[in-house]
Amino acid sequence: MLVLDHIAVLGETLDEAAVYVETALGLPLLPGGKHEHYATHNRLLGLADGLYLEAIAIDPAAPPKSYPRWFGLDGFSGRPRLDKWICRVEDLDAALKRLPRAGLPVRLSRGTLEWSMAVPADGQLWFDGLFPALIQWHSPVPPGTSMDTGGPELQRLRVCHPEADELRQILQPVLADGRVSFERGDAPGLVADFVTKAGRRILQ
Repeated sequence: MLVLDHIAVLGETLDEAAVYVETALGLPLLPGGKHEHYATHNRLLGLADGLYLEAIAIDPAAPPKSYPRWFGLDGFSGRPRLDKWICRVEDLDAALKRLPRAGLPVRLSRGTLEWSMAVPADGQLWFDGLFPALIQWHSPVPPGTSMDTGGPELQRLRVCHPEADELRQILQPVLADGRVSFERGDAPGLVADFVTKAGRRILQ
């Protein structure tokens, strides 16, 4: 079963991604860290209900890699935007037997955190990047449960795509989260509706 773990805002730079999130939600992001394997870095925001948000971008100080980065970051351009959603699974190998197009398992770590992520060989997730990335945490306490949970509450995550019906059919049997909806639209994209202390806010 897939459980929503976190969402990711991508930017051409980490500062741009962070400023977009902080302006949209009215809250500062916390320091994150570097992902040496993919030459990226991030900042974080704890959300309600054990979720979290990451702003992520290519780390310009990291040596270039001979293989594609995750999340399609090698080809990312334009304004910062909510671009990825990540679902937690208990057994990544078993999940990939059912959803082989999700990618190949990659073992990763950062500081005290250890996890495995399904990453396509070309770095590009299925359905124009809108298929959820799959993650299995090996750390006993995942980030979403260790960060302050008094943050914004995700009310709804809308996955918009011209082939939304097909995406729904693939994921509905294995996705356990009523906040996620699939909507047909001309342009692929994600829209997240939040409730904050300052009222309703949207990330997209």
